[in-house]
Amino acid sequence: MSNSGALGLASGVGGSIGKEQVLLAVTKYEKYHARHGGDDEERKANYTDMVNKYYDLTASFCEYGWGESFHFAPRWKGESFRENMKKHEHFLALQLGVGCGVWNWRTNERDIKIQELNHIAGVDKTCNYVKADFMKMPFPNNSFDAVFAMEALCHAPDVLGCYKEIYRVLKPGQCFAACDWCITDSFNPTSIEHKRIKGEIELGNGLPDIRLTVQCLRALKEAGFEIIYEKDLALESPLPWYSPLDKNVFSLATFRTTAFGRFITRNMLKTLEFLGVAPKGSHRVQCFLEEGADALVEGGRLVFHVDMPLPYEAQYNTDMKISILSGFM
Repeated sequence: MSNSGALGLASGVGGSIGKEQVLLAVTKYEKYHARHGGDDEERKANYTDMVNKYYDLTASFCEYGWGESFHFAPRWKGESFRENMKKHEHFLALQLGVGCGVWNWRTNERDIKIQELNHIAGVDKTCNYVKADFMKMPFPNNSFDAVFAMEALCHAPDVLGCYKEIYRVLKPGQCFAACDWCITDSFNPTSIEHKRIKGEIELGNGLPDIRLTVQCLRALKEAGFEIIYEKDLALESPLPWYSPLDKNVFSLATFRTTAFGRFITRNMLKTLEFLGVAPKGSHRVQCFLEEGADALVEGGRLVFHVDMPLPYEAQYNTDMKISILSGFM
């Protein structure tokens, strides 16, 4: 659990957005989504604004509930939540033969202190941080020896365009490894229930659209990658991948996301918002995050949401390998 307390949560809502603008930002963010009259094409056309608003509004909630990071990962009996998160992060990093990776909720400039962390770790001379749009990266062709992404490319408005950009900046013969969110073939696009769950997941997680696993695989090939290995890790997870989000599963490690923990947070926010400590709109952020979490659990039980990342390792041209962890929902 995060060490972030109630005041940290309240003061962090909005991120780089001015506190007096939070309510307006919440309203605009919600209107991108089907639940509030939005549509897929509008979200995709405005993906940068939509995703930035999402993380500005929700980062302090995520840190309050989960700590530094949270992933959907296969979990073994007797394994703690924190151990599970670290294991999954290192699993992806090791697909590229590197020792570790850095994942954090706060992606906007005000919150990023990557260079400072690099200095503390003693790698500031060899490691640099660049904030950019992965749909149009500011790097020349064949720039990188390896590329990885963890539960990030689901925010892309066009997965094929994103993969093509990765292929462009990756050196020939090198690897691309990633984990991402997808939907399984069990999803029924004509089902009102399935569409509702999908829409609530997108609203609660800042997603332009959630794609089928087969769409991602097809796009990888079309971008130039060759898939060597793909696997749905959810199928071999002894514990449900969505259990940390299930409000009816009691755990001290994830107490703040249980039904009682949510009740406390919800009423605390209402009070702090009334007192002017939390910006207006904070409670509404809590509400759409809860809806998104509940929808993930629903989708997981219906087995149509692949909420377990797709790690793909891909090499450029003929030697590419890709491992994909799909599997949730």
